[in-house]
Amino acid sequence: MDKVRLAATKILYDVAANGAYSNVALAQTLRAEKFSDLDRKFCTELVYGTIKAGASLDWKISKYLSRPLAKVDEKILAVLRVGAYQIFFLDRVPNSAAVNESVELAKKFCGIGAAKFVNAVLRSAVREPHKSDFPTGDDLKSLALRNFHPLWLVKIFVKEFGLDAAKKILTFDNTEPPLCLRVNFLRTTREKILDALKNSGVQAEPSTFAPEGIICTKNHGALDKFQPLRAGLCQVQDESSMTAARLLNPQAGEFVIDCCAAPGGKATHLAELMQNRGRIVAADIYETKLEHIKQNAERLGIKIIEPLLIDAQNIGEKFFNQADKVLVDAPCSGLGVLRRKADIRWKKVSAELNDLPALQEKILASAAETLKRGGVLVYSTCTIIRRENQDVVEKFLAAHEDFELVEMKMLLPHVTNTDGFFAAKLIKK
Repeated sequence: MDKVRLAATKILYDVAANGAYSNVALAQTLRAEKFSDLDRKFCTELVYGTIKAGASLDWKISKYLSRPLAKVDEKILAVLRVGAYQIFFLDRVPNSAAVNESVELAKKFCGIGAAKFVNAVLRSAVREPHKSDFPTGDDLKSLALRNFHPLWLVKIFVKEFGLDAAKKILTFDNTEPPLCLRVNFLRTTREKILDALKNSGVQAEPSTFAPEGIICTKNHGALDKFQPLRAGLCQVQDESSMTAARLLNPQAGEFVIDCCAAPGGKATHLAELMQNRGRIVAADIYETKLEHIKQNAERLGIKIIEPLLIDAQNIGEKFFNQADKVLVDAPCSGLGVLRRKADIRWKKVSAELNDLPALQEKILASAAETLKRGGVLVYSTCTIIRRENQDVVEKFLAAHEDFELVEMKMLLPHVTNTDGFFAAKLIKK
């Protein structure tokens, strides 16, 4: 029985049955197992590909069942999902191998009876693949199925951007994201890192969005063994999110607050732009996440970050009228990073999107109280919908006449070929 497929199946079961985070579960598994680079890539593809296909894959599986999908045991369903994903979406895996390995997997993971069931379902899928062909056409349900998105989200994208743009966003969300790095200018230069990557056989190019950004497109290998990261010469961060710190433009010696800082990517970027001089309070509500901020800062050689356990809704009371600059990288729906976080599209629900703006408005209002006169505030998110972005900023400005808008940026993924991102720069008069 294939250990890679077993590992992927266990992760998928843990995600579905126990609410585990796929990226965390996968990272833990890959650290524990002694897989080759090829096997690591295959395991990653099985996990993220199956999760990304989500309800669309389940729709296909349901066409070969004699019972409702909800009646199938979660362990059996995990095996079926891995097998069906290979049959329908991985051309390089022979159907016979997908079926046979899934049957052996079912014996190990679920029992002999389950193996017979898995064998019958998957062989039926191989015999009659067209039985589960996705419907054609531009009706929203068909678009949702073909593009691995929930219907409610497709409706939002179409309403917000129009049908043509929405289709481009759906397509982009299913593309393979590159590894993006932010060079640590405290220790090296982009040219040196690019040369080192080239000498190591990594295909990389400079970002056109950020002077410290590098895009690795091929052959970077496992991040745990990625020497520039281990040595603190760079940090994983999408080029679009580097916009936030650049827009805030912190200076050496200033007092800066990052209100929702974990895991520390933007806070460490701020520190690098400040030449490691000044003071940065990196706030978050989760103690374990504060430890990640501390570890990232230490790896990068940064001394000016102070992790602080506090709810950002109360940060104004603690630091009233003290900060030179404040970053609010607000909790959001994450609809701009769906290509990187495969499970977001299926874990989020439309009701959650309706609740988020109220929280974002409270955090923004509290953060504003920390600023001195003439201070700068940047509000940013990794979502692309108006209710969490422009609407939040407009409501804030209507209620705070002592602030004015300096600049607003919206990076739409299908236009910029980056993660989706929004940022607004405000100044306290």
